[in-house]
Amino acid sequence: MWSDPIADMLTRIRNAARVRKGRVNIPSSKIKVGIAQVLKDEGYVSSFDVIDDTKQGILRLDLKYGPNGEQVIHSIRRESKPGRRVYAGVEALPNVMDGLGIAILSTSLGVLSDRVCREKNVGGELICTVY
Repeated sequence: MWSDPIADMLTRIRNAARVRKGRVNIPSSKIKVGIAQVLKDEGYVSSFDVIDDTKQGILRLDLKYGPNGEQVIHSIRRESKPGRRVYAGVEALPNVMDGLGIAILSTSLGVLSDRVCREKNVGGELICTVY
């Protein structure tokens, strides 16, 4: 049993990117699909699929690399944890790497990046930061 399935997802992505894997499989959930959608929209992964199986399903992410094989995801860090939830209003959203990275938030409108949260003027729980 995992105490933090989102941290497990981020660790799987981090480990796969570190050893230059092209694809990583993760047990699926709605919030994980939302995180994968934000990563795809922001250009950190090339694509993702949700594969149905007899259990909860599998989220398959296709990782993205540069033209010379350099990592697109340099760092992916869990911010809000089960023991310490972190919430941010729209005026207090972090500016990751002076705009070169993104923050992923869980809002009342779904899972969004910090850029979209600023456009829609909404805050929420800060899930992770990526650059």
